[in-house]
Amino acid sequence: MTDVIEQVAAAPLGAAAGSPAIETVNLSKRFGRTSALAGLSMTVPRGEVFGFLGPNGAGKTTAVKLLLGLLKPTSGEAWLLGRPIGDLQTRRRIGYLPELFRYQGWLSAREVLALHCELAPLPRSSWKDEITSALETVGLTERAEDRVSTFSKGMQQRLGLAAALLGEPELVFLDEPTSALDPVGRHDVREIIRGLASRGTAVFLNSHLLSEVEQVCDRVAVVDHGRVIASGTMDELLSGTAVKVRVTGLDDAEKARLASFGNIDDEGDQLTFTNLKPDRVPELVAEIVGLGGNVFEVSPRHQTLEDRFLQLLEEEEK
Repeated sequence: MTDVIEQVAAAPLGAAAGSPAIETVNLSKRFGRTSALAGLSMTVPRGEVFGFLGPNGAGKTTAVKLLLGLLKPTSGEAWLLGRPIGDLQTRRRIGYLPELFRYQGWLSAREVLALHCELAPLPRSSWKDEITSALETVGLTERAEDRVSTFSKGMQQRLGLAAALLGEPELVFLDEPTSALDPVGRHDVREIIRGLASRGTAVFLNSHLLSEVEQVCDRVAVVDHGRVIASGTMDELLSGTAVKVRVTGLDDAEKARLASFGNIDDEGDQLTFTNLKPDRVPELVAEIVGLGGNVFEVSPRHQTLEDRFLQLLEEEEK
């Protein structure tokens, strides 16, 4: 599988890489009185792995459907690979793995990919090599002739990813690509994504597995209630430190006086402070002791993407 990933990384793109992979300006979508997406503005360069995060109902799926031309925006503009969204020629240069999909159980894996080659459409002379390469990349070569009805959910997820890779796309949308995979499968998908990015392909990634996003994405945007509430590189978003303190002897009023040190997650005897700079930890401990608290343990750690994600949503609700 490693050899195939290296081949993906070395493969040239078919079009000039002058324009961004994705560019949107105030892209919005309303369904009646409901705002599903409100003023999305972003730029995703080629070769970047971009994470698009948010809780269920935040507008992520609507954004993807708008970008793919499956929905028409209420207002705003967007371009993929330098062309307006909905352009048919551009669609041939895009790969897409939806979150929910189902292939005909009576078809073999090879036949499913052949159908996608025909729908793309790709030159028939390239089908054999395209299918062979895609199956090898996702680790399904030995099951190429088996019917899809015999596949586990994880194997069907791999097959869906193979379909998204046909034709050496310049932009790939992946919606929950690792949700049904075991740890080995998730590792393989991360390697595939890195291979795509290294050869100049942009990857737009939706995922609830924030630890996966943290490992593979160059930048992320967090969306809630149809609006982007934060965006940036991992370093920019995770600039703070989370500190867990095991403490007794403080009542609720005294705990509230510690709010100046960061957002507090109160779990009784365990307080977690997020977005706290490391040089303020001794000051925090001194303040707790000064309030009459008994400190049993202090565990500083770098803030995870999950910590930051939950913090952003909590701040948005407030």
